[in-house]
Amino acid sequence: MKNILIVGAGGQIGSELVPHLRGIYGVNNVVATDLDDNKLQALSDGPVVKLDALDGERFSDIVKKYNIDTIFNMVALLSATGEKDPMLAWKINMGALENSLNIAKDNKCAVFTPSSIGAFGPNTPHDNTPQDTIMHPTTIYGVCKVSGELLSNYYHTRFGVDTRSVRFPGIISNVTLPGGGTTDYAVEIYYDAIRYNKYTSNLGKDTFLDMMYMPDALDACVQLMEADPAKLIHRNSFNITAMSFDPEMIAAEIRKHNPDFILDYNVDEVKQSIANSWPNSMEDKCAREEWGWNPKYDLSKMTVDMLEKVKIKFDKGLI
Repeated sequence: MKNILIVGAGGQIGSELVPHLRGIYGVNNVVATDLDDNKLQALSDGPVVKLDALDGERFSDIVKKYNIDTIFNMVALLSATGEKDPMLAWKINMGALENSLNIAKDNKCAVFTPSSIGAFGPNTPHDNTPQDTIMHPTTIYGVCKVSGELLSNYYHTRFGVDTRSVRFPGIISNVTLPGGGTTDYAVEIYYDAIRYNKYTSNLGKDTFLDMMYMPDALDACVQLMEADPAKLIHRNSFNITAMSFDPEMIAAEIRKHNPDFILDYNVDEVKQSIANSWPNSMEDKCAREEWGWNPKYDLSKMTVDMLEKVKIKFDKGLI
């Protein structure tokens, strides 16, 4: 990777991926695009361009102008948000991917597009979910992710596009708040632990889901895109995970630092239904073997860092 374009740079992952990549490849070699001017302003230490990823002509012009060799397509409407307007979710999620793949084909770019645990469904094995298994999602988000994996594989085998992807679990960040995902509670709980010493979970007890701390997610993007293509068998898409827990387990970790922390429940039936269709835990042997995936954070280490970073933001009046 030399000249990188981040499409959807203002999202939860994109907003942290941009500075991460700029720190590795150089500020001027990572171009950030988004529709939101405020989000672009926050990334303006390097090149930023306003872009609707569904505008293929402008998208293509930007790739040519900056001599882009790698596209990170981070555009997505997330799981819970997507259920409110499924056709809009399909239009945005698949439209951005189609443009990314076609432009990559024409300009000989590599493409990274994140998939998700949302690609699985209720008849997928829920424990130690294998790399290759049944994928019948029941959300439009999941349908888009499965379709995206298949389309990306097609562009690789049919046109030779260097497509690569991971199935992200829930992503937990101390920088960017989540935006309508089923796993949002695992971020919100830390903020409310600092602000109120109490949190009301919208997912129920014993709802186990795979999770990952943002620093590991960013490392995964770089590691996969830098991996030797000759060693990649699966490409689109690799299971990756770092930890699996339910609300009670994360609360127990928080109580090691805030002993009076209270957790109660007000279950959101839509989110609960989505969570119930997803794996409790994934098996990520293929990612470990094919490109050296090895996360650094477990629940305990992540909790220490999250509470410390969120408290700093609280003390500074940023939340």
